Amino acid sequence: MEKILDIITAKMQAAFEAAGYDASFGRVNVSNRPDLCEYQCNGALAAAKQYKCAPIQIANAVVAQLDASDYDMVEAVMPGFINLKLSGSFLEKYLEEMRTAEDFGVAKIGAGKTIVVDYGGANVAKPLHIGHLRPAIIGEAMKRLYKFLGYNTIGDVHLGDWGLQMGLIIAELQERQPDLPYFDPDFTGDYPAESPFTLSELEEIYPTASGKKKDPEFAEKAHTATYELQQGRRGYRAIWDHIMRISLADLHRVYDALDVHFEKWLGESDADPYIPAMVEDLKNRGLAILSEGAWVVPVAEETDKKEVPPMILVKSDGSAIYATTDLATLVQRTQDWNPDKVLYVTDKRQNLHFEQVFRAARKSGIVKETCELEHIGFGTMNGKDGKPFKTRDGGVLRLEQLVKDMTDFVRSKVVENKIVDESEVEATTQKIALAALKYGDLSNQPTKDYNFDLERFAAFEGNTGPYILYTIVRIKSIIGKYGEYKHLPIQAPANAYAKDLMLSITKFGPAMESALKSSAPNLICAYIYDLAGCVNKFYHETRILGEENEELKAGYIALIGLAKDILETCINLLGFSAPDKM
Repeated sequence: MEKILDIITAKMQAAFEAAGYDASFGRVNVSNRPDLCEYQCNGALAAAKQYKCAPIQIANAVVAQLDASDYDMVEAVMPGFINLKLSGSFLEKYLEEMRTAEDFGVAKIGAGKTIVVDYGGANVAKPLHIGHLRPAIIGEAMKRLYKFLGYNTIGDVHLGDWGLQMGLIIAELQERQPDLPYFDPDFTGDYPAESPFTLSELEEIYPTASGKKKDPEFAEKAHTATYELQQGRRGYRAIWDHIMRISLADLHRVYDALDVHFEKWLGESDADPYIPAMVEDLKNRGLAILSEGAWVVPVAEETDKKEVPPMILVKSDGSAIYATTDLATLVQRTQDWNPDKVLYVTDKRQNLHFEQVFRAARKSGIVKETCELEHIGFGTMNGKDGKPFKTRDGGVLRLEQLVKDMTDFVRSKVVENKIVDESEVEATTQKIALAALKYGDLSNQPTKDYNFDLERFAAFEGNTGPYILYTIVRIKSIIGKYGEYKHLPIQAPANAYAKDLMLSITKFGPAMESALKSSAPNLICAYIYDLAGCVNKFYHETRILGEENEELKAGYIALIGLAKDILETCINLLGFSAPDKM
């Protein structure tokens, strides 16, 4: 359905035209002075220059052409502003249409389009740490938003599963257990179905091996093992299979706990088969050139205001790097899905890397001309003191531990305040903790650094996830006492608080589109915080269940029911849900 701003703009443009002025001057905006009006048109000021008359004269002429039944207030004020307040009947009709429309009438702007969202960035054989929180939850929220707006969405975790860490693990395992059949080049039988290491052992093997990289002899073994793995050495591929199976099971467990889900679990290894033909093609077409022994793709453009180095395609030693893999991954994605957009969610320190890859992809025609490539470079999550988040011993905090810390803190509050019965403590705690964690992150602009404050994020007041949940639970409680509400029609606002709530509800669609356009889930948070505030003001200032007029009471219930449905839709987009009690 049409956005409310577009509807009243069309009416204003028709009024300008009817008054003898160009319709283009009739653009309406949301007022930045809500104490004076709800919407405002400043077109008369610009039109005055063209028509060489006083702005207020034009504004008065336009106001005379507007349908007064659409507005509680429509007036021309000096020097030529047109101020508007919508009528209750206008809002009643608009919200009733929202209530009965699929997904509240939000336009499916992505219908027929496919987007691949590359997020998560987990490395196999390494536990997820706090640095994996932001790509997981920002990427999941963006993917859900794109899907809600009609896109065919494919979320790909893009695993780091093919690099030197594999060679390091293989080399370390060989030093520990040299007699395993995987290391016997003459072995032709079936390799053991059971892995030679557990998850906890694997998590110890990798950092131990990584610490030996400065040992030239060990480093050489690791690089050789990596090369032979990538060339298909049978025993090493069997070890790799064990690593993948164990690691993926653990990654699924942690991501599931975060309510983060990927449609594809592909990795660098899946892109590897595409590299040889891609590299050969770029060489043959002269797009890749030799530079100091390495093959590079020049991507600098005349309009660049700062230096953009060539993208290294193949190093002087013949090995591929991340850029090679990312470019090959675009080859694979284009062949398999032909996306209209590929969105990457990674640390902002990779901005230059993706700029190089995107330019190389366009220059080479690897992606179609109409395919949009975007990188959301997110900021760092720091500790409460603003310093890098570390464990007490100075290490990197595991993501699983961060989730546990938030859950334990919330559980203590739930128990202390006797929020729910003992049998419901755990389920309620899990939902509140996830809301606190995700909203605490997502309410910040993705590109900015922010400080993780467990107590502030878990608070039931202020701009927090638990506050949003509490608002939803409050509405659920009221509706639970009233009964079924889905069939109740929206009524004209009975008071100013009802009108404010209705106006906030009308902004739902534009807020979602704005969040998508800006790649900013924080705009969804800002919207629902405003909506929740309007709900709570309405609740405090209006006798809802105590209203004696049954028809009026039904209108109140219909209004807060619609607000609840929209709030629940929004938090689902952000990746969490509300309990029934708090």
